[in-house]
Parts: sequence; C-alpha cells; structure tokens
Amino acid sequence: MTTAMNPNDAVRKQILQYFYERNHNGTSTYGKKGSALKISDAKRELKARYGLNQPSVISNLTYLLDREWVKKHEIQKTVFVNGGTIPATTTWYRISAAGIDKIEGGSEFEPKDRFEGIKLTATGTNVITLGDGNVVNAQFSELREHLDDLKSLLTAAKLDEKQKFEVVVDIESMKDQLAKECPDKTILQRLWQGIEHVTKLAGLVEATSKVWPYIKPFL
Repeated sequence: MTTAMNPNDAVRKQILQYFYERNHNGTSTYGKKGSALKISDAKRELKARYGLNQPSVISNLTYLLDREWVKKHEIQKTVFVNGGTIPATTTWYRISAAGIDKIEGGSEFEPKDRFEGIKLTATGTNVITLGDGNVVNAQFSELREHLDDLKSLLTAAKLDEKQKFEVVVDIESMKDQLAKECPDKTILQRLWQGIEHVTKLAGLVEATSKVWPYIKPFL
C-alpha cells in the first residue's frame, strides 16, 4: 500500500514507541515517572532520543491522536493567586489501548472480530481484512481510505459534538456497505448527502472533492 512508503511513518513509529515505553516503565499515571506526560516533556525527550524537531513531533502526534493510537486527557484545577483564583488546565498525553496493540501485536482482550464465525474466503467476494477487524471489498479499498481521511478531518473540525457524531456514524455506515460486492446505491446516496452537507458546514469542500471521483459511480 502507498502508506508503507510514507516518510512520516518512521517518525510516527518512533513517537508511538516512546509513549509505549513510558507506559511500560511508568510507576504512576502522571508525573516524572508517569505513563502520561505533558507535551513539553514529550517534545524535549523525543528530541534528545531521536533528534525530532518540534514541528515534526506536533504534526505526527496530531496524526496519531486522530487515529487514536495516542490519547489526550485534560485535568482542570483552580490556582490561587493574589486577590482570588483562576482556572488552569493541564493536558496529558499517553498511548492508547489501540497503540499498545499496534506494538504488541494484539491481545485476547481486544474486541472480537465483528465477522467472527464467517468464512470470508467462502463468500465469493474478494475482501480485504483490515487491522480494526473490519473488511472491505478489494475494489472499493481506495474509497474507504479516502473516507477515513475525511472522517479524521471532520472530527478535528469546528463542529459541535452532535454533528461530528452523526457524520462519523454516516461514514462508518457507508464503509460497512463497501464490504459488499454490490453496495446498496440508495443507502450510499442518502448517506453521502448527509456527509456532504456537514463537510460544507465545516468548510471542507476541497476534502469532499478528493472523495468525489470514487463515490461518483454510486450516485
């Protein structure tokens, strides 16, 4: 796949490995020896270990966050100052369960394959099994990749949480149809109309144009 040739993948692996080791060796949740740490500490230690500059750390960490290999957690507290108090927020970063599974190769505690018990090779459909346990018909794999990219952009966009939730559900429903040899065009048309509406609200018209050549045959 083209992602294997992405030059950023080497940096992403370094960052994920770093967070994995923090979690593996941590003696507490937060703090100097904690599994979670602040972005300033991560940038400093990644530079010392791998020579990564700040833009490289931030851009690739953003990708890992969007893909949910790494989790972000905020803690709010009140700071006392002369004359009163002010709110303060500290953001912590740590590897997620998905990130740990990525490095360790999975666990019996992972959610079961949604298609467990079905012999996919006997369905007569040329499908690809993905890392998340889902499948996609081989002829629609590029469309699914573009839908994943669009989902990442939408979840990071300036939309309210309800809009994000509903558009993600629509995208996932569309991806489910792509496991079939003959996806239901009526369903895909309806789902795409909703997705396209939300992407316009988010100002991501250019992003939908990248998906359009692949979804057009269904419309």
